[in-house]
Amino acid sequence: MNRITQAFRAFFELLFTGKLPDNLISELGLAVRAAKPVAKPAPAVPKPSAADGALQLLGILQRDGRMLDFFLEDVSPYTDEQVGNAVRGVHAPVKETLERFFKFAPVIDGVEGTAVQAPGKDPALVKFLGNVPATPPSGGVLRHRGWQVTQVDFPAFPASQNLKLIAPAELEIE
Repeated sequence: MNRITQAFRAFFELLFTGKLPDNLISELGLAVRAAKPVAKPAPAVPKPSAADGALQLLGILQRDGRMLDFFLEDVSPYTDEQVGNAVRGVHAPVKETLERFFKFAPVIDGVEGTAVQAPGKDPALVKFLGNVPATPPSGGVLRHRGWQVTQVDFPAFPASQNLKLIAPAELEIE
């Protein structure tokens, strides 16, 4: 009968307190084990999404060249001269930013308007224009050299930055 009593005591102690009292442990002939230190899991590192790089680049281009301000502005009420002057203000800093983070090379390093050969068998490298036969030819007249990125030196994603915030609002205090 003693074992049944001990079983009930152990059951209800574990149910209500979550542990066995020392006297019941010794009655049952059990030994207390030292608690293993629980290792805290490493904080989850947020995995960058496909959009994060695009948002980061937009933020940098806005910060350095006010590119979004220019492209999202309705330029129809302005004269061509005014738009041209605005382009100069955007062009130089955006070009400098792109060259700081990317190295570019033409897909075909040739003179536009001259006959050239396609640079290989990869169909993504060349877009044929005009009256294209079913089997694409090996070359044609170069209308655009194309661009490819040869090197990217982009900063790491800042963990604390909200990448959807492209540029904060600016308030001047007078």
